[in-house]
Amino acid sequence: MQKTLFKKYLRITTGIILISFLILSAVMILSVSDYWRTDRRNILRKSADSVATIAANSVVTVQNGQYRLDGARMQVFASSFAQNIDSDIFITDSSGTPLLIAYGSGGEVDASRPISRGIMAKALRGRYTSEDTLDGIYSTKHYVVGVPIVVGTAEDHVVIGAVFAAYDISSLNVFRMEIARNLIFSGLAAFLIAFCMVWLFTLRLVKPLQKMAAAARAFGEGDFSVRVPVTTSDEIGQLALAFNNMADSLASSESASRNFVANVSHELKTPMTTIAGFIDGILDGTIPPEKQKHYLGIVSQEVKRLSRLVRSMLDLSRIDSGSLQIRPARFDITNTVLVALLSFEQKIEAKKIEVRGLEDAESIFVDADPDLIHQVVYNLIDNAVKFTNEGGYIKIRLAQDAERTSVMIENSGQGVAPDELPLIFDRFYKTDKSRSQDKNGMGLGLYLVRSIIRQHGGEITVSSEQNRYCRFEFWLPKKAEKPRAELRRMVETTADAPAAPGKKEG
Repeated sequence: MQKTLFKKYLRITTGIILISFLILSAVMILSVSDYWRTDRRNILRKSADSVATIAANSVVTVQNGQYRLDGARMQVFASSFAQNIDSDIFITDSSGTPLLIAYGSGGEVDASRPISRGIMAKALRGRYTSEDTLDGIYSTKHYVVGVPIVVGTAEDHVVIGAVFAAYDISSLNVFRMEIARNLIFSGLAAFLIAFCMVWLFTLRLVKPLQKMAAAARAFGEGDFSVRVPVTTSDEIGQLALAFNNMADSLASSESASRNFVANVSHELKTPMTTIAGFIDGILDGTIPPEKQKHYLGIVSQEVKRLSRLVRSMLDLSRIDSGSLQIRPARFDITNTVLVALLSFEQKIEAKKIEVRGLEDAESIFVDADPDLIHQVVYNLIDNAVKFTNEGGYIKIRLAQDAERTSVMIENSGQGVAPDELPLIFDRFYKTDKSRSQDKNGMGLGLYLVRSIIRQHGGEITVSSEQNRYCRFEFWLPKKAEKPRAELRRMVETTADAPAAPGKKEG
């Protein structure tokens, strides 16, 4: 049988409630029993003291050193106390012989047996307290309290006997059983209520997790449309919200991946078909010799197109695996921008695009990987040339301060919709889904650009106003230069170093 989270949680919670109830019941029974026992002993002691006082005041005659009590009077008093406290009261002489017995507990008593000397000695000396059968007078254990009967003053007194009060312990067992029965009934009612509440709470707690499990199974089957309803703001609600965000990301990635596969298939199929067609035409003589150079030029362009596709895929693979290595060097980034612009000279002239911002450009040196930064600038200018309107402009601005070097590339044209700006750097994402302007793009260029810039410790941002412009701006951190004094010490140290063996100083 499958052990679900619902069953586990319900079983554990129910066990905790049951164990807590048993512990509480045991503590309560022990506490109440101890209180009841202490209270009963106090009652027995007070009653025995009262009867002993009355007995001392009931001495009527003294003959030959023997004290005689008013038996009728004491019987009335003793019986009254015995009935009130549900106990038996014994009045004995100093030798332990019972003089008077008042029954109140209803237990079996052997009235013919005297109190033993040991018990009498303890009682006559002060007080006797015990749980026993009073040396066989009772068949079952009783709480017994014995006190002396003292006649006279504190300075001149005589102990003439003792008073014993006894209570049947079996009454405590009855009391305990009554408490246990009440606890069981009340505990069962409370346990059933707690069980129902725990069951409902557990069901409510587990149900969102069950829905998440069902949604995860749907994801495994390729259905990314399932979402988990968010009904609370606690940890479960936050988990459901995070799960839905993950589902949105997976759905977006899945859609982008499918688009990427479609784009790559198209990008591979189109140039390969073109290459194969023209080469077959040259081989079988369909293309005359005088036109072969023209078509070989087209084949060369398609091969370069395939090369760019493969390079983008390799760069993507290196970024994903974390193996993209940066080989920093100091170079002029202004020259890098100019070289990249020259690569698009024909396209810029064909669309009559005005290039702004480089009229007074000065050399700006940065410490970065020249090849990777060239790829960044190339991709951004390529993107700008593609989407600049006929007769529009491309504006380039380079600047630096004490901490960073920034490059801004802006182009006129349709721009980017506000809802697409947060997605523009995602892999496989293309704003031109109709491929009317970007026929060769795969949605990887801007993703690679951002990854390269971040690898250098910089950042890139995009802003746009529809039907006006689109602006990309990235910055690179400046490398901390060593103080001139330290550089001077390094030069002096190098100059003072001894010449290597086998070499002569010039």
